[in-house]
Amino acid sequence: MAAQTLSCPMCGAPASSEASQCEHCGARLATVACPSCFGMIFQGAKFCSHCGAPVDRTEVDSANLQRCPRCGISMNTVAIGAAVLLECPKCEGLWVDGTTLEQICAERERQAAVLGVAQATTTPSGFVEDKIRYLPCPVCRKLMNRVNFAHYSNVIVDVCKGHGVFLDAGELHQIVVFLQSGGLDRARQQQIADLKEEEDRLRGLQRQQTMLADHGFHSETEITTDSTWTGMGLLQLLEQLRK
Repeated sequence: MAAQTLSCPMCGAPASSEASQCEHCGARLATVACPSCFGMIFQGAKFCSHCGAPVDRTEVDSANLQRCPRCGISMNTVAIGAAVLLECPKCEGLWVDGTTLEQICAERERQAAVLGVAQATTTPSGFVEDKIRYLPCPVCRKLMNRVNFAHYSNVIVDVCKGHGVFLDAGELHQIVVFLQSGGLDRARQQQIADLKEEEDRLRGLQRQQTMLADHGFHSETEITTDSTWTGMGLLQLLEQLRK
């Protein structure tokens, strides 16, 4: 759905339904409240302005003491549909544990398979850093890795392998749109193509080395690659991805 022009409930100034804060008075206007696409929804709305799903957001009382990796303030526990997340009240970032994120992704991919692939829509730009910095995991405090979700989504998230994922404002919605538009299937096909290209490159180098050896030339430089990308390891990986 297209963005709507609404009024700030605090000062009455016009505001986009996709805006999270009023540009005039700074009041918070929107929160993540859609259980289907996890889009930011204007407070007071009953349906998602992105996909039309009914709003389903509940503030949960908890003894959570985990702090936002970006802002350092305590995060609030919220239930968006069946998913329980931690949300920063300042930057609107979300902390999602690994199990919950897997469930969200699996359900959205099933929806795409059953309902058909939807066209990708414009998504919020999310948080843009002036300077890249690595954030600490709110559980173990170790610095998290920056990862391109599914390698090809162009949504860069902060991941602690043992505990979860931190998503800046709008990024969970971008991931869901990527999944619902068949993004994971495209990512798998691209990965197969990349592996096939690497396989062809390695075989070409091996043929070149064999030809040089047949003519009495011996290269001092050996072909060295990671074991998972050579020989049977590469071929087995290709077969698994093709299934």
